[in-house]
Amino acid sequence: MRHHPTMNATDSAPLLDIDGPRATVRLNRPSQHHRIDPDDVPVLQGYLDQILARPEIRVLVIASNGSKSFSSGYTLQAILERLQERGFEAFLDRLETLPLPTIAAIHGGVYGGATDLALCCDLRIGVTGGRMFMPAAKFGLHYYPGGMRRYVERLGLTAASRLFLTASTIESDEMLRIGFLTERVEPDALAAAVDRTVADLVATEPLALAAMKRSLAELGAARAAVAPIEARYLDSLASPALHERLKQRLG
Repeated sequence: MRHHPTMNATDSAPLLDIDGPRATVRLNRPSQHHRIDPDDVPVLQGYLDQILARPEIRVLVIASNGSKSFSSGYTLQAILERLQERGFEAFLDRLETLPLPTIAAIHGGVYGGATDLALCCDLRIGVTGGRMFMPAAKFGLHYYPGGMRRYVERLGLTAASRLFLTASTIESDEMLRIGFLTERVEPDALAAAVDRTVADLVATEPLALAAMKRSLAELGAARAAVAPIEARYLDSLASPALHERLKQRLG
């Protein structure tokens, strides 16, 4: 039997709101710091289908309901039982290459796989008092290649090495310094900062913006040998150390 953390009555799969040229996907498990469940992935993929089918939508915002955290990442039990499905990776790869500009509105902490979710977005606006960490090494998990690539491309090898190898927590000033955040504001100014950025993006010419987004990704691409990284990742998924460490954390 699969273990499911206790859910609050207000918890649910992610929500989609469309307001004119803006689509907002909100993670919605406040009692669990907006963890991401494997069953959320088809929902998220369906939202991208809806967004791409409506040419009037010009910007996608990824956010969460509430102000304590952005997301605690992929649920631990799913790492043991369902990470091999690779659905979350496929969603992130699709989000990264979406022809629309994307914004992560990061209110509070962002952890684990949710850090990669944020890095898939073109712009990341966070708040003072926020923090992040990548705990894969503590679990005994070799991270999947796409996520490691995004860390190196967006943050540089030095910052990516520190975050992956030490699994240390960094605060919002360091998140801004290394480029994890593209902008940092006070918590009560986050909504206005996102609104302003959405307005700037909507004012651009959409075809030129989509083409430049693709060109920037090509210019920034890390030229890594993916096959051996993939092999190390798959080896770690089957390792006794990963299973033992996660079972200890799950109690």
